[in-house]
Amino acid sequence: MSETAAEPSPLVLPRAYGEAVLAARFRVEPADFLVEELPAFEPSGEGEHLLLEIEKTGMNTAFAAKALAAWAGIAEMGVGYAGMKDRHAVTRQRMSLHLPRRVAPDVASLDVPGLRILSTHWHQRKLPRGALAGNRFTLRLREVVGDAAAIDARLGAIAAGGIANYFGEQRFGHGGGNVAQARRLFAGARVGREQRSIYLSAARSALFNAVLGARIGAGDWNAGRDGEVWMLDGTQSVFGPEPATGELQARAAAQDIHPTGPMWGTGELRSTGATRALEEAAVAPHADLRAGLEAAGLRQERRALRVRVRDLSWQREADGALLLAFALMPGAYATELLAELGTVVGAPDFVRAASAATPSDRA
Repeated sequence: MSETAAEPSPLVLPRAYGEAVLAARFRVEPADFLVEELPAFEPSGEGEHLLLEIEKTGMNTAFAAKALAAWAGIAEMGVGYAGMKDRHAVTRQRMSLHLPRRVAPDVASLDVPGLRILSTHWHQRKLPRGALAGNRFTLRLREVVGDAAAIDARLGAIAAGGIANYFGEQRFGHGGGNVAQARRLFAGARVGREQRSIYLSAARSALFNAVLGARIGAGDWNAGRDGEVWMLDGTQSVFGPEPATGELQARAAAQDIHPTGPMWGTGELRSTGATRALEEAAVAPHADLRAGLEAAGLRQERRALRVRVRDLSWQREADGALLLAFALMPGAYATELLAELGTVVGAPDFVRAASAATPSDRA
């Protein structure tokens, strides 16, 4: 098999906590997935940008931005938002509108089904990407099948130890096809600027996932090895490479720091020793993705292999549903927490997965 024939597996990944402990229906309706941005700052109260808190249902962020621009009578480039949010959900997030005359449209005049404005404030600057402290999620799993004690134990382990910081399936497009499109791009296909960015991100994410999967296979995705580059919890600050020491292992166990993996680009890997050897082996089958990312001018960066799950709580409802609530830092995927439980979506898959998750038990 050639180096370019082996695809990364962005949708089939080793799980940090082992086999599934449940099967459930998810996203039966948009309200089963509620996500709320945690703001990173308070509005200034002055300026020519109208900062909105919006709620959207069954709508992607780009569509909401376009609708708000049309409502305000401004160009789409005058709309700012901190992060992209899922379409198949109820999401609450901030957006900003550039209104140099400081005349705010009448909120009551917005007539877009599935979109409403919760509050408005003036602010001095356009809302930039990434300007959020994290996201809070409330997820409802329906028709849960599995042993209740095993589910509680898995959730307890996740609360204590975090989850693997994989890029979720949303990053890779339908059936993971964005990685194949990245290969076409690197082979010379011409695409638009927006699609190019999507395909580059997919290729980079696939290589990161390959490294994280290898670390899970090695059993130290949440602990350090020689030559580790670490990230401070809740930040993008990294340090290292460092030798494996008891002090660093203790800090990792407390989730004060997290091991990292490469976001591929030009330049040398920052890791050394055993860490670098594993990373190079994990990406070795995908030379064309590596070369394509380097040629595109992206630089080597690092991403945490693990993410802390904050304020995780769960309760069982009278109808048998399992309600989960938790917060994650920006860039982490709530669906990856569900993957560590074993959740599946859709009736045929649900029946098959329920058969493997102790069908006689209903949590």
